[in-house]
Amino acid sequence: MIDFFVSIGSAIMTPLYYVISFVLVGFHNVFGDLFGPTSGLAWVLSIIGLTLVVRAALIPLFVKQIKSSRNMQLIQPKVRELQKKYGHDRERLAQETMKLYKDSGTNPFASCLPILLQMPIFLALFRILDQAARNPETKRGLMTPELNEQLSAAVFAGGKISDTFLNADGVEVRVLAAVLVLAMTLTTFLTQRQLMSKNMPADALSGPYAQQQKMLLYVLPVVFAVGGIAFPVGVLFYWTTSNLWTMAQQFYVIRNNPAPGTPAFKAKEDRDRAKAAKKGIAIEPEATEAPVVTEVKQPRQQPQRQTKAQRNQKKKR
Repeated sequence: MIDFFVSIGSAIMTPLYYVISFVLVGFHNVFGDLFGPTSGLAWVLSIIGLTLVVRAALIPLFVKQIKSSRNMQLIQPKVRELQKKYGHDRERLAQETMKLYKDSGTNPFASCLPILLQMPIFLALFRILDQAARNPETKRGLMTPELNEQLSAAVFAGGKISDTFLNADGVEVRVLAAVLVLAMTLTTFLTQRQLMSKNMPADALSGPYAQQQKMLLYVLPVVFAVGGIAFPVGVLFYWTTSNLWTMAQQFYVIRNNPAPGTPAFKAKEDRDRAKAAKKGIAIEPEATEAPVVTEVKQPRQQPQRQTKAQRNQKKKR
C-alpha cells in the first residue's frame, strides 16, 4: 500500500521537477554568465525569477480569489439572516447557505486556491535543493550532477542556500535563515491585516468570515515561523518573494478596485474628488429625482334622467 502511494506521488511530482528545473536552469544560464555558475547571487536571482514566473501564471486565479472574497464580504448580512432563521436546523442552514453561494457566484474555497496550487511547486523546489545538498550525483528533472554541485556549493551572504537553519554548521546560515523567516512571517501578517483593515466593510467584521480571517491573521505567521526553520535558504527566498508579490498585488487591487462600503473605497472616492478638484472639474452632487405630479382626474358626471315631457319641452326651446 505504501509503495502504491509512493508511486502515485512520484507520478505527480516528476513532471513538476522538470517544469521547475527548466525555469530555474533557464534563469541560471543567464545569471550564471553574469556572476559565475557557482555564485550564490546567480542562484538566488534564479529562484526569484522562478517565483515571478509562478506568480505571474497565478494572476487569473488571484483575480478569481479577489472576486470571491468580495462576494463573501457583501453577502455576510444575508448569511447572518440565514443563521437567525435556520440556526436550529443545521442541515437546512447548510443547504440555504450553499444556495446563496451559488446564486451570488461565490466560492468559499477560492481564497485557498493560490496557496494550494503553490504547495506542489514549493515541495518540488524543496526536493531539488535538498537533493543538491544530500545527493548531488542524482539527477532530478533537468538538474544534472554538475548543476547540483554548483547549487550545493553556492554561498549567499555567508551561508549556503541549500542549508537550513537546523542543520547549518555556521552562524551565518542561521542568521540569514532567521532574517528570511522573519521577513516571511511579517509579510504574511501585514498582507492579512491590510485585507481586514482596509477592504472589509464594517458589517462584515463580526460574521464567521471575519472570524476566519482573524484566525488566519495569527495562525499563518506562526505556521511559517515554525516551519521556516526546516526549509533550505533557497526555499525561504522563494516564499519571501512570493509573499512580497502577494502584498504588492493586494495593495494595488485594494487601492484601485476596492470593495464597496470599505475604508479603501471611501479613500478612493476622496482621491478621485481631489484629482477632479485639482483639474478644475466640479463634481456635481447626485441629481435628485423631480417630484412626480399626479394629475387628479375629475369624476365623470352622469347625465340626469329626464322624463319624456321634459325632453319634449327642451326640443321646443
